[in-house]
Amino acid sequence: MKVWVRAAPQGENEVRQLVTGSIRALEGEGNERKFEISFSSELPYTRWWGVEILDHSEGCMDLSRLNEIGCMLFNHDRNRVVGKILRAWVENGRGKAEIEFDEDEESEKIYQKVKSGTLKGISVGYTVDSWEDVMANKTSADGRFKGPASIARKWTPLEISVVSVPADPTVGVGRQDEISSRQSFDLFERQLIVNQNKAGGK
Repeated sequence: MKVWVRAAPQGENEVRQLVTGSIRALEGEGNERKFEISFSSELPYTRWWGVEILDHSEGCMDLSRLNEIGCMLFNHDRNRVVGKILRAWVENGRGKAEIEFDEDEESEKIYQKVKSGTLKGISVGYTVDSWEDVMANKTSADGRFKGPASIARKWTPLEISVVSVPADPTVGVGRQDEISSRQSFDLFERQLIVNQNKAGGK
């Protein structure tokens, strides 16, 4: 079995975004503005360079940032904070969180659209510090995933967003408009991996 585990080079761990998840209103007095959401899973996600999987095994996802200073954004806009993250955890292979919407005018608009069901999308912005790249027809080191795939073994959610329209994955979800030369080299490296995967890992 050929498995390549590597750390993310400096510059690769740019903020990524993945649109997934669900929203459920909490019941009971005092919970009117609170919701329980699912913001991530291990569902394989196709990027332009190949398949990405976010590992939700114990110790893979660092939730300290979400639990300490996490906030809810609208459409990943850092200037449009609409609520707070009360707590975040992993349950049955999914990232989950309890959130509460703020009461300012802009947050109220988003809250009402979520409450009415107009806005249903949840997206997470995250960085990856360590990958396991698995070749085609091979399995990951823990035997849980089949290649070809790049598995995020160490990753950190930075924020959770209510989103209106998913980003186009064909242009690289959440990627910056300007890519540094170091990032460009890594994208070239990833294309080589994709080519190897297509060739059956030869």
